[in-house]
Amino acid sequence: MLTRDHLRHLTLLLTLTVVFGCGPSAEPTPRVGEVVKGGDDRTGEYDAVDNWWKPAPDHGDVWGWGQVSGIAVDNPNRIIVGVWGDRDALNRERDGSSNYLVAVDRDGNITENWSQWDSLFNKPHQIYISPYDPERHIWVVERGLGMRDVNMQILKFTNDGSELVMQLVDPEHPRTRAEARANPNPGPYTYGDPSVMAFFPNGDFLLGDGYWNSRIIRYNARGEFLHEFGELGNGPGQFDLIHGLAIDRSHRIYVGDRSNDRIQVFTENGEFIEEWPDVSDPVGVFIDENESVWVVSARLNRIIKFNKEGELQYHLGAFGGTRGGFSGGLSRPHQMDVDQEGNLYIVSWDGGWMDKFVPKTDANPERLVGRPLILEH
Repeated sequence: MLTRDHLRHLTLLLTLTVVFGCGPSAEPTPRVGEVVKGGDDRTGEYDAVDNWWKPAPDHGDVWGWGQVSGIAVDNPNRIIVGVWGDRDALNRERDGSSNYLVAVDRDGNITENWSQWDSLFNKPHQIYISPYDPERHIWVVERGLGMRDVNMQILKFTNDGSELVMQLVDPEHPRTRAEARANPNPGPYTYGDPSVMAFFPNGDFLLGDGYWNSRIIRYNARGEFLHEFGELGNGPGQFDLIHGLAIDRSHRIYVGDRSNDRIQVFTENGEFIEEWPDVSDPVGVFIDENESVWVVSARLNRIIKFNKEGELQYHLGAFGGTRGGFSGGLSRPHQMDVDQEGNLYIVSWDGGWMDKFVPKTDANPERLVGRPLILEH
């Protein structure tokens, strides 16, 4: 039988249960080691910033961004972006197209439009800032052709875009892949759809040339030809669509051999070391300060982490539709970069947008992309 004292103790226990949130109506407190259900890890250890990429002022119902293909971070409040001008839903280019090279701030607002150089652009393919350059010049790999028959060329601008300080070009470059591949020994500036770059501490730089030609060219800081290596094919030291270049601390060169679905590794002088096979559609190679090798896979819509030995470590990213399916979704990603605060930027070529990813507060540092590797002089 319950006595009055028993009832008094039971009432007190029920009161404490409600007050301290242990009753059935309270939110459960997670326990150490408890399994968390749901979620699909689509953006890995990052949160994507919603609605970060915005239309240009002259975009509207018909005309919007063309393919967003290149990105270089100057600082967290100034990100340089290369775009294939203005296009409609059928990918037709607007007459008098502009918006080829723009800068945005940390919130994605357009702060600069380099329209003064529109005559030089049709397909700005990749954008770079050498980490060894105190003046932080802006480099553009321009694939050329289009309605204005723009030259295939390498362009170097002052950081503010006020001056063109280097232009590597042969105006008589080929106009088709067949024409390019009919010439097995093109000149040092006779490009066949150039694609990507990488930099050495002494000012030398590499160019992947590229879609039609199958060679990597090394120039000095003045743009003078030094040497080249590579040829068309699928054997060791051969390429079919070079679309990624990076250099590690030992000056080994990593090449995204896109149509051969592999990464190839070479000495600084272009001697073949090894290949990493079965890497689907590698369009970018990014080596971070920890010497993790991150590969951008366009076909898989992800970035993939390898160690220097070529062993798969981790990957993140998911397909986000052709016109935006969810915040942080990718659509044939094309180039990536990381700012000084650790934020990750990825451009989606098919989607016509760029995503900004901010590390989660409890992110596993092993699954974050570090700042770009800077080699010792």
